[in-house]
Amino acid sequence: MTPLTRTFPEKLYSCWHPVGYSHEIGDTPYGTFLLDQAVVIWRSVDGMAHAMRDLCVHRGTALSLGWIRENCLVCPYHAWEYDQNGACVHIPQAPDAEIPKKARTPVYHCQEKFGLVWVAIKDPIYALPDIPEYKDDEWKWVNTGPFEWKSDASRQVENFTDFGHFPWVHPGLLGDPERPLVPDYNVEIKEGVLYYSIVRPEASNSEDYPVFANDDVIRPERRSLYRLYLPYTIVLRLGWGGEEGMIYFFVSQPVSANKCRGYCVIGRNYDLGDPDTILQDFEQVIFDQDKRIVESQRPEQVPFDFTEELHLKFDAVAMNYRRAMKKEGLAN
Repeated sequence: MTPLTRTFPEKLYSCWHPVGYSHEIGDTPYGTFLLDQAVVIWRSVDGMAHAMRDLCVHRGTALSLGWIRENCLVCPYHAWEYDQNGACVHIPQAPDAEIPKKARTPVYHCQEKFGLVWVAIKDPIYALPDIPEYKDDEWKWVNTGPFEWKSDASRQVENFTDFGHFPWVHPGLLGDPERPLVPDYNVEIKEGVLYYSIVRPEASNSEDYPVFANDDVIRPERRSLYRLYLPYTIVLRLGWGGEEGMIYFFVSQPVSANKCRGYCVIGRNYDLGDPDTILQDFEQVIFDQDKRIVESQRPEQVPFDFTEELHLKFDAVAMNYRRAMKKEGLAN
């Protein structure tokens, strides 16, 4: 029996999605998938990133297996050359022949921001969020991951916003099993963004991972201010009552049906001399703990029909996220 394939809502193709950290895309073509579409990212001589369908029209070869020459992307099979507009400009086997107009590959919208390369397959309808601290010298930023999961991007995002699991999935790191209650909070939705904040219990810093500014606090609390930008982007600002602050910028790449790749960029204005590996190792532990749970969830995609899962009051983010995704036409 042929497995069923999932159809993505058309509107998702008009959203910006990450396809890789900037440092992952160098002087060779970079191939990935976005919404089940094969995409190739490559840089021209000026360093600018370009995105195209990862397919040579001649024999269907993946252009990402090729190379870059004189601001063109070269197919590895017959060395046809494609320019930044996706047009084939050179066919070595017929150098004097007129190049057919069909000899081109689709070009996608592409930009770099927050140390990530973003692609929108169709004209984008939402702008990327603004994070003023990202350009502030008093903040240090660290890339963690990426985190590849066998789940839909919606599951990865919803897990990041779930308050009830911290004491059980991340005991001693993000939560305290002796304090499992989730305080009340409200969610407000404006123009495709969910706004909510919460003051919740968290675990004290561990000796292995001294990442938070809650030192010497017996029963620490975390002040969290969330902005969830539909469909799969989160900006989380953390505080502990003082001047120290931390920002989590998380976004999930919908690679294909039931496969995603998460990127987590973390900034903070304290402990700037600490090595990046402290945060990177910490997040690897956290995301691995989450991965085990989320990859067990069925279905792999968030069920946007409210009747398919049970919801309680502390699930307000999940309920509003599902409602907003449906309303915006970003979920079936």
